[in-house]
Order: sequence, then C-alpha cells, then structure tokens
Amino acid sequence: MAAAAHVSAVRSLYKRILVLHRFLPIDLRALGDQYVKDEFRRHKGATPEEVKGFMTEWENYKDTLQTQVLESAGERLSEVKFGANLSDGKLRDFQDEQIGQLYELMLESTKPNRQFDIQEDSK
Repeated sequence: MAAAAHVSAVRSLYKRILVLHRFLPIDLRALGDQYVKDEFRRHKGATPEEVKGFMTEWENYKDTLQTQVLESAGERLSEVKFGANLSDGKLRDFQDEQIGQLYELMLESTKPNRQFDIQEDSK
C-alpha cells in the first residue's frame, strides 16, 4: 500500500511540473519537459535516501515555478524571468556529474539560438 501511495505522489508531482511548464516560453518548455522526463526516468531505481532528496528538490522546483507563474500572470512571456539562483551550500552538495548537467542546462537555456527552436502556431 505504501508503494502505491509513493508512486501516486511521484506521478502527481511529475504531472504538476509538466502542467506548470505550459506557462514557460515554448523553447524553455521543450527543454524543461525533456529534462524532467529524463530525470524522473533516471531515478526510477533510486534508493529510498536518494528518493527523499529527489522528491524534496522537485517539490521545491514546483513551488518556485508555481509562484513565478502566478506572479507573471498578465505579463508578456518575453518580459518574465523564470528560475532561481542556487545557494553555495546546495552547489557543494552536488556530485561532479550533477555540476556538469547543471552547466550544460545553463548553457542551453541562455544561448541565443537554443537547440529547441520551436515556433508557435499563429492562428
């Protein structure tokens, strides 16, 4: 029974994040959706200790993004800034592989011609 509740909580968090990504500019949405899908898939076999940290950090991400989406209501997406700075303490807790992932994500999300060059339909 506890396993079913855990799976439900993970699935709910995952879906909520993808819903919040709908409010991001389309290129950031594509990048974010792919990153979330990869991370959740990568952690399917994580240890209980890893799962606790994973869920805590993704809950924090969801809460931050939800706050930013609500604060940006009514503004043009091109003027809205999403994201948050990481503290030195959090950065020290990262493994080398995670630092590399974070650096690649930062490069992709800040370059002028992003990999995800998606055009919205103009109807």
